[in-house]
Order: sequence, then structure tokens, then C-alpha cells
Amino acid sequence: MRRRLLAAVASLALLAGVAPQAVAASAYEVQPGHASENFALTGGRAGAVTIATDAAVLETFGAWIASESSRGEVVASVRTDVTDPGTQIARARVDLGERGGTGAGWLEFDLGAALAPGHEYTIVLEARGTDGEVIWHGNRSRVPGAIPSWNYDLEHWGGWVQYGRGRAAHLTNWNLAFYVDDALSEHGCAGLNECWRHVPAAERHVYPAGLIGAPGRPHALTAYAATGASYVPGSSVLALPGGPWLYAPGEGGDPVVVAAGDPGALAQIEESRAWLASGSVPGRTPGDRELAERALLDLRLLLQDSGAVAAAWRSAWKYSWPRDSAFVAVALARAGHPEEARRILAYQDATLRRDCTGQANCLVGTWDARTRLDGSGPPDDRPWQLDANGFVPWAVWQYLQALPTSERAAAAAEFYDMVRLAADVAASSLSEAGLPPARPDYWETSYPAPNLGTAAPLLAGLRAAAAIAETTGRFADADRWFAAADRLAAGIEATFGRIGYQRTIVEGSGSDSAIAWLAPPFNPADESMWEAIDATWRVLLEPTGGVTPGAQWPRSESWTPETMFFALAWAHGKTPERAAQLVDWLDSHRTAVGAFPEKVTAEGDPADAATLAWTAALTLLTLEALADPLPTPPAGPAREVTGDPVVEPAAGTAGEPGTAGGEGVADPADVADLAGAADVADAADAAGADAAGAVSPTGAGARETRPRGGAPHRPRARRVARGDGRHDADSAPPAGLTLIRRRRPS
Repeated sequence: MRRRLLAAVASLALLAGVAPQAVAASAYEVQPGHASENFALTGGRAGAVTIATDAAVLETFGAWIASESSRGEVVASVRTDVTDPGTQIARARVDLGERGGTGAGWLEFDLGAALAPGHEYTIVLEARGTDGEVIWHGNRSRVPGAIPSWNYDLEHWGGWVQYGRGRAAHLTNWNLAFYVDDALSEHGCAGLNECWRHVPAAERHVYPAGLIGAPGRPHALTAYAATGASYVPGSSVLALPGGPWLYAPGEGGDPVVVAAGDPGALAQIEESRAWLASGSVPGRTPGDRELAERALLDLRLLLQDSGAVAAAWRSAWKYSWPRDSAFVAVALARAGHPEEARRILAYQDATLRRDCTGQANCLVGTWDARTRLDGSGPPDDRPWQLDANGFVPWAVWQYLQALPTSERAAAAAEFYDMVRLAADVAASSLSEAGLPPARPDYWETSYPAPNLGTAAPLLAGLRAAAAIAETTGRFADADRWFAAADRLAAGIEATFGRIGYQRTIVEGSGSDSAIAWLAPPFNPADESMWEAIDATWRVLLEPTGGVTPGAQWPRSESWTPETMFFALAWAHGKTPERAAQLVDWLDSHRTAVGAFPEKVTAEGDPADAATLAWTAALTLLTLEALADPLPTPPAGPAREVTGDPVVEPAAGTAGEPGTAGGEGVADPADVADLAGAADVADAADAAGADAAGAVSPTGAGARETRPRGGAPHRPRARRVARGDGRHDADSAPPAGLTLIRRRRPS
């Protein structure tokens, strides 16, 4: 027991003239929540918490502190009046530099302060001599019995304020994280393995820094928790510094620290290893296989029981994107986990929009941009993204190729209706120029012209859907979708190809990493396409060794998914060694426990959320392709066909929003509007297109001549049999879908 009754010493303190205030009715000795950065302690600022305790001595005070400073100290003082330094009765300091500078955790101060039991005292913290921020963490939610915290900021407040009162009355429930003596646990922070520790500066930009948990029930690791730790091989159980293990017991229980060899943790380890052994772990080297193992285990954590895949386990990432999920499904199928892949595709089937009655921003046969993980719909009104209509059929086709031949027919039947609806929308969305409409792409932003991030996956999806239809005997569907793919391929070559495959058909929109989707395993590529991909890589390359999404991206970070787009492409081309180099690059930029970050900062540090499911899936696919390339959907039918083409440009008009086939492929808020154009062809004319349809932002119609980057596929002369000129009900396309003119303010 830390507390000793030193009543005599306490009496001497009272005689010294620093009498404390009478204590509140209940004790306030601990507030463990520390998720928020509450108060800065540098630059002449300070924070304070008032404690209410019946102890006669305050031996130890703990505060959750995060430091970005390489030097300096944090000073704690016990006062009877927070505003008067002269009422100090005890003081202690901790030298940050001696502890590595940067870090986080419960920082303990040995105070040995004699108290008058039953009275209130305030503990003040401030940082001195630092070269970076030092933050006192806490929470910002109601804590029953909490005494409001204090903040000192002379410039902002003019001195001390108590949050929730006076000038700071509007700032309620800001409660600093602290404890006195053994109020946190019997052994203080050591009992929870949460004492302050040095965290390398390179890790401070990433959260989560890794995952633990059970399948579908992940828990996020902070950079602090990951520092000095490592996974027990073949598992999501974390071995902590000093020997104990951290794991989440049962079906998603809260993480606990246990002794190494704990039976519950061992059972979880054995289950994970059995799951890995049921499939395959790709890789050329032990290092590659460890990389793949971590990717597989993290994806298993992020895959929910519903079949939804969380993009990452962090607030705004805790949703399922069809695009990301498609890649995860293929990666798991290729790694020998078809049941998990099927669950993901079944979730896409369940969330495909089949009825838009009374709904705005809705079109039958498309997906919401993202959905809640329980499948209950989108979290907001973010515009839907047409690229899912390409990626999901592509994923279904890849899934079928990974199955034993005897299982493919049943699997194709399960998902055919989804594929048909998605492919019909994709085919009918094409303009007379053979291009899809202007919809938000993987940048999650709108742009008033067709973009490569939509066109390239739609090309792969149409070909994949056609191949599925052909192998299952649905020849009318196959012919229609192959013909649409030919038109789209020609449109891509005539517009994007003429300007080096920039982000949009607008000259000057800049190179885009989506060019990699015009290569295997998405689309066949000729030599000129590989040259264009290499040229785009050189434009987007950052000093850290990765790439940005596009030349117009506003920051200088490298993005790991976009970097691995190129790795996956090169793994299928003539330079697989470049793919292997990018795998090594990603490996060297993982977090301390090996999680896959979304970004790499300009300084080369992992940043944002880790593990990002999309990056993990792309890494697995690249490693799998280096050993055994993925198949690519065929550019045309396997059988000989004759006759007139079936598919014509969409001729329908947009109807009422929220009706099947009525909204068109774009609503008035998202339609291409270059000089008020009503469709893609008009947009090109209005902006000054050349004969090939490439758009100049100047509208002058003249631009610099540059080498053509190459074509995704040169459509051969092919005529599709019309038969009796009719389609059966199962293969009929939806009503014509066309771009509509944006309404201008009157």
C-alpha cells in the first residue's frame, strides 16, 4: 500500500499557512480516459487538475503525457490555490531528454506531499526547455463526479480558467487524465503496462499503428502500444516489452495484458495459425512471407461477419467501400480463402441498389460510395462512384478463376444478377464518345469531366462480366458487354490516350496512378501502354520512393495504395523486379509492428491509418502475382461471332431522381459542365477539343503535340450476332442513361 498516514506532517503543512479547501462530498482520485489532446504544456502554458482525496500523503501523481520534444522537463507542483504559486506544498520534475524525448504514456511524479485528509488540492503541470509540443491528454465526455480541469494560457485566457465555468463555460467535460497513488491499479501504470515510454518520432503520425483482436472484431493499437512490441508469429497476439502479451480474449473482448503463455492467448494463436495453414502465404523470402502473413491476418480482423470490409479501424475509415472490398476479395480468394472472399462478394450483392423509390442520389444497379459495416446504408450523402460497377464484376471473375472448376458454375449463378445489373449500368452509361460520365473517382472528389479512375475499372468490369456471361451460356449479355467494352476502349484511346492518360480528358488535369488499371490483371496492355505507365510513374514519384495519386494532388506524401497499383501492374509485365522493389519499399515503411499505413510522410514516416485494407490486399496480390500472375479478363469473346453490333449509345433522357433508370448516370449536381455542355461530346467541343476528343482547358482547340501514351486495347473488327433482334427479360439492358445538363442559377 503506497499511502502512509503522516498526520503529523500534514499538520505542519497546515501550520505553514497553506490551508486547502474543504473536499467535495466524494473522492476524485482518477480519470483514466486519455483519447483526446486536451492541454498544451509548452510556451508558457499549463494545465491543472483538482483532486479530492482522504489520503494524508500524496506519494505519486500520474498524468497521461504525449511529447514531441527531444529535450526539456515536465514539472509538477501541488498547490492549495491553483492561481497562486506561493501556495505550493510539493514539487517534482521529470527530465524528458533522459527518457528519449518523444514518447507517451502515464508519466509518474514522486511528490511525497503531506495532505490534510478531506481537503482539495490542485496539481499543476508545465513543460520547460522543450523544442516540441508536450500535451496533457484526457477525454471530452462527461465523467460522473469529475472536478473541472484548469488551463493556463496568458495569451488566450489572460491567465487561469476552469473549464465549464466563467470565460470557459462553453467548454464542458474536458477532463484531464490522471491518478493518485494506486487509484489507477494496484501497481499503478506498471500493472497495466501503460507507463510512459519513448516512442520514436517516426511513429507519431500514424493511428492506429496496428491491430489486435479476433476475426471481425479488431482493436486499434496506438503508436505508444506498438513501440517495442511484436506479434507472436502467426497471430494477432502482441508480445510486449518485458515479456507479457496483449490480446483480446473471446469474441471481441477488451484487450488485456497477460503473462506469456496464457492459455486463452495460446488458443487464439493456434486458431490463427490453423487458418493461415488452410490457405497459402505467398512470398519469395521469409521476409515476404511475414509481410503476407501480417496482411492476411489484418484483413481477417477487418472483415466483418456481415461481409463488409472496414477500410481501416479508425473513425472515418470504419466503413466499407466497394472498391477496396473488391481487392480484398480477390486477395483472399487467391490466398486460398474462398469462403471469406464469397462473404465479401455476398455483401456487395446485398448492398447493390435494386430499388431507388423515393431516394435521392440513387440509381438502380450502382453502389453507395461507402456503407456502414452492418449494411444499413451510407453514413452520409457522399455521391456514389461508378468505378464499383467495374471493380466488383472484375472481382467476381477473379474469384471464379481461383475456384476449382467444379465449383465455378454454382458460384457464377450466385452472383450473376449482381454482375448483370452492374454491367448493364456501365454499358448504358457510355456517351456517344464511348466514355462514362463525370462521377467522383477514387480521389473521392468530383470533377466535371470523365476521369480515368472510372473509365479504366469499367473497361475491366465490362470484359469480366462478358467473360462470365459467355462461360455460363448467356451469349446475348456477353455480346452486349464485349461490344460496350470495345466502344469504351476506343473512347479511352481517342481521349485519354491522346494526352498521355491524364486524370481526365481535360488537357492539364495531370498524370494519374489509375493508369495502372489499364494493365493486367485488369486489362491487356501493349508496349505503348507499358511505356505510358512508366512515364506516369516518373511524374508521380516522390523523394521517399512512393507516388502521389496524381500530379495535381496537393500534398507531397506518398500514398501506399497508389504505389502498389504500379507494383501489381509491373508484377504482370516485363519488369517484375520493379514490383519486388516496391514490396521491399513498403516493407521498410510499415509501422513498428508491421502494419500497412495509408501514407508515408515527406520525412519517410508511416502516417494516417494502419492497417489500410486496400494496401494490404494490393501487397498480397503483388506477392501472389510474382509467383503466379493473375489472369486478365479477355478483351473479346472466345467464340467466333458475326452480325451487326448490338450496343448503341444511350439515347434515353433522365427522369425523376430516385427511379430505376430515371436518374441517369449523373445527377444535376455532378454532371459535366464545361461551358454548359449537355454531354461528354458537347463538353469536349465547348472546351476546345481536337479531332481525337482531347480537351484543352484554354478552349483554343490547339495544344502542344506529344507522343501518344498507347492504347489499352485496340478493338478488332468484330460483328455481334443480333439473333432475332430481341433480348430476353434476364438480359435486357435498363433504360437509356445519359448525361443531363446542369441547371444554372436563374
